[in-house]
Amino acid sequence: MSGTAPDPETAPGLQAPMRDYLAHLGVERGLSGNTVAAYRRDLTRYARHLAALGRTGVDGVAEADVAAYVSVLRQGSDGGTPLSPSSTARALAAVRGWHRFAQAEGLTDADPSADVHAPQQLRRLPHALSVDDVARLLDAAGTGEGSLPRRDRALLELLYSTGGRISEVVGLDVDAVGWLGRDDDTDETSAHAVVRLLGKGSKERVVPVGSYARAALDAYLVRGRPSLAAGGRGTPALFLNTRGARLSRQSAWAVLRQAAERAGIAEPVSPHTLRHSFATHLLAGGADVRVVQELLGHASVTTTQIYTMVTPEALREVYAATHPRALG
Repeated sequence: MSGTAPDPETAPGLQAPMRDYLAHLGVERGLSGNTVAAYRRDLTRYARHLAALGRTGVDGVAEADVAAYVSVLRQGSDGGTPLSPSSTARALAAVRGWHRFAQAEGLTDADPSADVHAPQQLRRLPHALSVDDVARLLDAAGTGEGSLPRRDRALLELLYSTGGRISEVVGLDVDAVGWLGRDDDTDETSAHAVVRLLGKGSKERVVPVGSYARAALDAYLVRGRPSLAAGGRGTPALFLNTRGARLSRQSAWAVLRQAAERAGIAEPVSPHTLRHSFATHLLAGGADVRVVQELLGHASVTTTQIYTMVTPEALREVYAATHPRALG
């Protein structure tokens, strides 16, 4: 394991356990050379921190030493680069792994890192397009005549209408689209369109399909999909490529990127952007967070609640519009 030895300037009582741990990562756990090298860099900095505190062996490290190291990483007070919360968490994970290893090997009775926590990372708001930008994007997807514009419009309309993940939507078969409230005496136009999405853990959920998406799907199924299917082998897939096979996730991404370019949307747009926009627009319209949770297929409402966070821009707008002394 060349290149994985800890800093030779640190105490031998720290060097040997770290060298054994790095060998364990590479040989027994099978981590790549690059990963082991990253662990080496993190542990070398930690070893220097411990040496500066006068620690000569792993059994002499206290919880306060580990906690102090977190502050060192954040501030760069050891002369190293100050780290972000996420990078600090990564470095602390390497330290914890080494201490757990040392305890398991009987080199120390306790793990001084067990109760030391990484700094809390800021939770970023999901990116969502405005309603107007979504409309422009969807219009741009259906530009032109023929099977492909009809397919592209139906694909993006369905992504936004259902909040489905890209893998869920391209994985749909034709028979996954149906109607609620329809029987032999009910016309399709008076029934409610739904789609059965297969989410994580093979958990199925039924999601309503809005009128715009339904119209786009009807146009595609009647005047688009048959010509695409003619070149294939009879796949049941809803969305097809030019060879008559199921549309891939990569191709669906390309459809979205091209539509965003035609719509003149400068900010980055991904399939998940439409999912975020779906949730954000529902909540802005007054939808209950637990209903949105079911529609998105989230296992926990905590995941969905991130969409309820108010942006600084929204706060400023409300403040300016409502506070009696907000404007001069």
